Amino acid sequence: MRCGATALEGSTAKNPDGTPSGSPGPAASGIRLAGATNDVHIFDIRSGTWAKITPMGEPPSPRAAHAAAAVGNMVVVQGGIGPAGLASEDLHVLDFTDMERPRWHRVLVQGAGPSARYAHTLSLVANRFLVAMGGNDGKSTLGDAWALDTSEKPYQWRKITDAGEMPCPRMYATAAARSDGLLLLCGGRDVHGTPLADAFGFARHRDGRWEWHAAPGSMPAGRYQHGAVFVGTRLHISGGAVGGGRMVDESTSTVMLDTSGGAWITPAPGTLAGEDVTRRCRHAVTSVGPFVFIYGGLKGSQLLDDLLLADDAGGAELTICDPRAPAWSQYLNSVHGSASAAQMLAEAAAAEAAVAAAVASRSNSQGGSPEQVDDRAMSSPARDESPTLTLNQHHRAGASPPTPDVRLYHRAVVAPMEPPLRGLVRQLSIDQLDNEGRRVSIYDKGTPEGKTPLFQRTVSMPGVHKRVINELLRPRQWKPNHEDRRFMLAAEEIVELCDNAEKLFKQEKSVLELKAPIKIFGDLHGQFGDLMRLFEEYGAPNTAGDITYIDYLFLGDYVDRGSHSLETMCLLLALKIEHPRSVHLIRGNHEAADINALFGFRLECLERLGDEDGIWVWKRINALFNWLPLAALIEGKILCMHGGIGRCINRIEQIAELERPITMEDGGPVLMDLLWSDPTTNDSVQGVQPSPRGPGLVTFGPDRVKDFCKTNNLQMIVRAHECVMDGFERFAQGHLITLFSATNYCGTAGNAGAILVLGRDLVMVPKLIHPVPPTTPHTPDSSGGPLDEEPGTHGADTWMTQVNEERPPTPPRGRPHTPGSSLEYF
Repeated sequence: MRCGATALEGSTAKNPDGTPSGSPGPAASGIRLAGATNDVHIFDIRSGTWAKITPMGEPPSPRAAHAAAAVGNMVVVQGGIGPAGLASEDLHVLDFTDMERPRWHRVLVQGAGPSARYAHTLSLVANRFLVAMGGNDGKSTLGDAWALDTSEKPYQWRKITDAGEMPCPRMYATAAARSDGLLLLCGGRDVHGTPLADAFGFARHRDGRWEWHAAPGSMPAGRYQHGAVFVGTRLHISGGAVGGGRMVDESTSTVMLDTSGGAWITPAPGTLAGEDVTRRCRHAVTSVGPFVFIYGGLKGSQLLDDLLLADDAGGAELTICDPRAPAWSQYLNSVHGSASAAQMLAEAAAAEAAVAAAVASRSNSQGGSPEQVDDRAMSSPARDESPTLTLNQHHRAGASPPTPDVRLYHRAVVAPMEPPLRGLVRQLSIDQLDNEGRRVSIYDKGTPEGKTPLFQRTVSMPGVHKRVINELLRPRQWKPNHEDRRFMLAAEEIVELCDNAEKLFKQEKSVLELKAPIKIFGDLHGQFGDLMRLFEEYGAPNTAGDITYIDYLFLGDYVDRGSHSLETMCLLLALKIEHPRSVHLIRGNHEAADINALFGFRLECLERLGDEDGIWVWKRINALFNWLPLAALIEGKILCMHGGIGRCINRIEQIAELERPITMEDGGPVLMDLLWSDPTTNDSVQGVQPSPRGPGLVTFGPDRVKDFCKTNNLQMIVRAHECVMDGFERFAQGHLITLFSATNYCGTAGNAGAILVLGRDLVMVPKLIHPVPPTTPHTPDSSGGPLDEEPGTHGADTWMTQVNEERPPTPPRGRPHTPGSSLEYF
């Protein structure tokens, strides 16, 4: 979308050398934009056509040199300059929730904010904060920064001060936000009219502090009025002016900053097709997937009206092509599928819009003013946090904010099982789920925690983990190799991975102490395809994903049952090495040699690595398992474990006192309960009961859960260990949640998989994936069993099918127990 105009007319002061000054001259009040408009044009990326639209509501005044940012289905516009001079500092929102009836809103913001200005930047950071920086107020070039939290009402700007190495005042800079919340301010023109070649990173830490950091090196050439946009971790900078009506040189018209490697990249001469076409300024730029769109701008005195498409899919050099190029068509098809799938997508979006409109209408009828309804447009949920606000707590300036209570959000986020609709998620009431209907009731007391420590930057050590991440962390591209089942790493490399990860586990406590926001994963059981789907739908732990502002916690049972335990375990270890303070693993009952020798992991090591190397690797990984932490305490309110509290765990200190390395035999009753116990069948079964898993194992009732939470000042327990049909299930009136992330467990259960996303407000949101339907019908093999297995497995892995047939899994909660299907041998 584009709106307004960019042709500035009027007088400006000049420096003694004749170059334009960064501040307007005496005639500043007479600066005008003769051609400024408030027109709105949209470009349909599927059809490749432009259309002029006239939104409903009161539009902003005609303007140019304004700043704009996309917030969900909305575009926020602020500042600029028009025929009457500087535009007001109000925020204007163009709402596209209903594409057939877009509407302008004016958002009311309380208190002081960025003054009226032009040539500044406005960006959405971490899907939550609008950040305005720099520009010119008609008197001087500015260097201030302001942030507005779109999740808190009433909306208020906050001026960012004491945030480290702040950049110098500038105008006509660019600011681009990386998907993980890092904002890059780049270039611009300083108070002397000099083009700048620097770049600064701007990030918000978990304790609410903002911090500036200078990026390494500098651009090959200073510039202003340029374009900048992220594709993954690569910041693409195009065009720009250098003063005196001149554009940047052809050789540096396109440069890139690789933020993952901290290096500036200039394409080699002659490698960038159409490199001269990027020599322009005041153009618009955006990205969709791996593609960069560049529209219009000025080239000298020539006003441009062209649209360029640049392809960064190869991750190497940028390729300029036509918006109707085959690469773009293929990308659209891969994301949106067929025309019928696109129609389903549109219908689903329209249905959600109708629900949102109905909610707004009800709110208005209950006394809300039109302005209050309109400003809800700004509440755009972060992808991996709570979809709504539950806390509107007002507290005194300088006081510690009150600590919220933990609660389970009343709607679950569900990704569709149909491949053509990949990327579309919807929300369902928890009570609409087929197998999840109990109500939630949470304790209303908790212990306030201190502020989170300042973010500490770390540089991960070099090693084989880099290769593992590069080759396996590909949520959209990873496919099992149907022809060659040999594992990608040699035995020596797996041992190196274990050695490096074990050093980290040795430094951690038996009970981890973690902070929100955090994602929690249940059992994976070697179903690597499900792990990739969860990463694809709900964010991945890399710099192009969300790892810098949300932690990942895995609750054990990484191996056995599924056919890709090696991929699952090696990737999680690699992620732990790469992000030691953000990725956390605790132990499950299958992280024990006597168990995974029987349920598939040992056999997978032998099949995929050879007998000698397989045994070596299997023993080394099990030695590592003995060092895994045993539980995790989040914000002092949520205890996470694999199994449960059983009969003998009454205090968290009993878990913390277990010294590692520890085997199942050495752990005694505490470790046995922690890794093996389950809740009773329902809330009506109290106390401690024998477990259907076998002799010596127990189940615990809701009374045990509530007593444990009260004794330890907890509000919730999150555990894994049991397959549940909706991927998560509540127990003890919501004080305990069972979480299971592998879908269609053992190829027979037909269950969904889920993760829990705990936001900063301590609202816990379930996010689900359903089993992917088989691409071919099940056909019986020679033994009468199915050839097809769970998604991500290979039908030829008959050895895993045989393991699951010989030792059937414990049935999902709520299904009757079949004698002989438990671990009665244990």
